[in-house]
Amino acid sequence: MILVLLGTQNNSFHRLLEEIEKNIKDGTINEEVIVQAGYTKYQTHKMRMISLVSKEQLEKFQDEASLIITHGGVGSIISSIRKDKKVIAVPRMHEYGEHVNNHQIEIVKNFNEQGYIIGIEKVEDLKNALERVKQFKPRKYQLNNERLLKTIEDFIDEIK
Repeated sequence: MILVLLGTQNNSFHRLLEEIEKNIKDGTINEEVIVQAGYTKYQTHKMRMISLVSKEQLEKFQDEASLIITHGGVGSIISSIRKDKKVIAVPRMHEYGEHVNNHQIEIVKNFNEQGYIIGIEKVEDLKNALERVKQFKPRKYQLNNERLLKTIEDFIDEIK
């Protein structure tokens, strides 16, 4: 089962779901797909859509997933890599009305560069990421508060 995490932002992330559905239709994805959709309203019979789930149910889905595809939220990424899951992360983008700014680009880039996830910036790169993830060996997650705090501080300084 592939778990898709869209977080709980009050913005839609249709672009990612549309790309996932394309990959289901062309046979690239042939597993069940469960989507924790948050506020994203998307009609499909190709994926199991769930608006919000309890923390316990989310953890159960994460435990059962062979792969997690997530938006670029720190909470979704960290909770998935703590479980030693293969993760593909795609940032929500301000220009598509998916978030208030583009901070998720830096978050995804940072986790990707550290070897924890496969991070992509464009949803069109999902097919390639799905191929790469088959051989991907994620780095074991280790909490690094100093680096995380520096990233957050740098981001805050940029938006001032």
